[in-house]
Amino acid sequence: AQEDDPNRDGGQWPDLVLIDGGKGQMSSVKAALEEIGVDDVPLIAIAKGPDHGREGREVFHFPDGREITLPVNAPVLFYLQRLRDEVHRFAIGAHRTKRSKAITASPLDEVPGIGPSRKKALLMHFGTAKAVRSASLEDLQKAPGVSAAVAQTVHDFYHMI
Repeated sequence: AQEDDPNRDGGQWPDLVLIDGGKGQMSSVKAALEEIGVDDVPLIAIAKGPDHGREGREVFHFPDGREITLPVNAPVLFYLQRLRDEVHRFAIGAHRTKRSKAITASPLDEVPGIGPSRKKALLMHFGTAKAVRSASLEDLQKAPGVSAAVAQTVHDFYHMI
């Protein structure tokens, strides 16, 4: 927003920044914004109240240290809870996607010409990426589904200086 709308007339600046967290998150966001010269965007942090498990007891923290709670049946509280829950759902989904990609990631992904099936064949034959890396050219050629040219590529990738 600072680059695209420095005069703040393009509608890209937020009317409010709602922070998922308590006092600590509020102070971190406030400090980060002040560090880049933004000190006039309203901030509010929403955190679970003293009865962490009970819906409707959220505490709203303001930059000046004030705290408020809304009535349990306030429509705006329901809206903010749904908003927070949707943010959590999105963040958890993104985290799961990232984690699943990291689980299947391997140093073999960096070797040119090695796709998922050859990577699987090499890992099934040698057990680990470290064992593939230290394998001789002859051993690489013995792996099922790995041609002499692919074995040479893998060997060169790990052994060329």
